[in-house]
Amino acid sequence: MDSLSPSRIWTMRVVYVGLSLTILFFQLLPLDTLPRFWAGPDLLIALTLAWALRRPDYVPVFLIALVMLLADLLLLRPPGLLSALSVAATVFLRGRLAGQGETGFVGEWISVSIMLIGLALSYRLALTLTAVERAPFFLSTTQVLLTIGVYPLVVAASQTLFGVRRLAPADAEALGAR
Repeated sequence: MDSLSPSRIWTMRVVYVGLSLTILFFQLLPLDTLPRFWAGPDLLIALTLAWALRRPDYVPVFLIALVMLLADLLLLRPPGLLSALSVAATVFLRGRLAGQGETGFVGEWISVSIMLIGLALSYRLALTLTAVERAPFFLSTTQVLLTIGVYPLVVAASQTLFGVRRLAPADAEALGAR
């Protein structure tokens, strides 16, 4: 099946939503009733950034916004705050990495890492300015560091299991012409 065919694109959008819902399902399960001293990685943001940077046609902005808003509502976060920041981060990274041509994975990882740190700091700043209770700084820090650490694994799993690879330059031009 052609990677640019409309049926493949819509199938991968459904796969993205399915993976996102699976991640949210496991986040909502009451597996541990005692508070932990560390926070796990944010797999949803890692998955979104990995797919958006490799195949932007698989995860359009409206889909990212819907998935992240659903995550905000289900995880009892301020509705729309992290989803808006995630959409802004994704759009910024798409534009930044698209202008750099063939950026290697290390460059992409550094850009994603800086964006994740900026995303976490922006989120904490917004919560502070609006006097909303926030998680302790150590928990936020461990979550960001673990998300940065798990990003290469998410990229590898996306490529291996789902075939989410960067477009060839000719394919990217064909996609832009649509």
